[in-house]
Amino acid sequence: MTGDVAVLGAGMHPWGKWGRSFVEYGVTAARAALADAGLEWRDIGSVVGADTVRGGYPGYVAGATFAKALGWQGTRVTSVYAACASGAQAIATARAQILAGLADVVLVVGADAAPKGFFRPAGGDRPDDPDWLRFRVLGATNPTYFGLYARRRMAVHGDTLEDFAQVKVKNAALGARNPYARYRRAVTAEEVAASAVVADPLRLLDICATSDGGAALVLAGVDFARRHGAGDAVRIRAVSTVTPRFPNTVLDLPDIATDSAVAVPPAPETFRESIARAAYEEAGVGPEDLSLAEVYDLSTALELQWYEDLGLCGAGEAVKLLRDGSTAPGGRIPVNPSGGLASFGEAVPAQAIAQVCELTWQLRGSAGDRQVPGARVGMAVNQGLFGHGSAVVAVR
Repeated sequence: MTGDVAVLGAGMHPWGKWGRSFVEYGVTAARAALADAGLEWRDIGSVVGADTVRGGYPGYVAGATFAKALGWQGTRVTSVYAACASGAQAIATARAQILAGLADVVLVVGADAAPKGFFRPAGGDRPDDPDWLRFRVLGATNPTYFGLYARRRMAVHGDTLEDFAQVKVKNAALGARNPYARYRRAVTAEEVAASAVVADPLRLLDICATSDGGAALVLAGVDFARRHGAGDAVRIRAVSTVTPRFPNTVLDLPDIATDSAVAVPPAPETFRESIARAAYEEAGVGPEDLSLAEVYDLSTALELQWYEDLGLCGAGEAVKLLRDGSTAPGGRIPVNPSGGLASFGEAVPAQAIAQVCELTWQLRGSAGDRQVPGARVGMAVNQGLFGHGSAVVAVR
């Protein structure tokens, strides 16, 4: 165990389509997190920004961009990019700085102003870029990938369209209770079924949107937290940022082919399973200890896959967990009490940070009418392009 860091503050800018700069969203979230921590910007020893590729050069150096917007004060600065895992990488960087004694208190910020519609590759020809290739060679947009994965679950495990719809129903009901969510309206299974087919078998309401939004955390060493009267603060106990193992025998975009297993047998676990296992091992907990989980529900089918990857149930048993209410409020292990990406949409560098904001509020007992009673241990997981693992375990 490498040591805990305390979460002194959590703040967000509401998700939506606001038509403004990502900097505005990040600064709003940062100021909210600082106020929550009871600290001033001048108290921060380091700022770590999760980058966005949509903000031009300011987005590529988000740490310095946010530091400038908050007011130059000489703080240490870092900028990180790992696609959807950027926020977790930023948290890992901040945690490492604290544990190394480089800073007592660190501000982590991520924000994005996403395009309308689904993500597409940046301009130009890049034949050595697998993300560019999957669009140009296969025409495989993100929804195409989601649809293929849903078809795989249907073929291998017998999941149904009705099961996928129930994931959306669950998350929409929770998002309706979250003031930061973009979509704050409960939906019915009939509404999901009636929405337009985007990538068969998935409907529009099965797939998360793109969004604007921001999230921030103030992290500190445990001794600093105690000196400032926050000895009982929520703590981050593990951050998993592992990579896949060769060979990969299940297609996982942006890669458009699998590896051969002739010479080397596949690993005993998938990439996503390894992300969770590494976090459990570092934190000294297991799936049976979790009070709640925030998972990367890019589609309804992918949320079900995460149930199995986190070890909440065995392979092919996710639908049973959903149907018996185990992942709903009041169930054995509520999943996505925030409403998930189904309710927020993707603001890429902010979403892993937003997940930890939700864990923080849940573990504090301050999540309002979406509160998980008695929450003590939470996990947030997602996955970035090109093999970036992302999992965070927080405890109270």
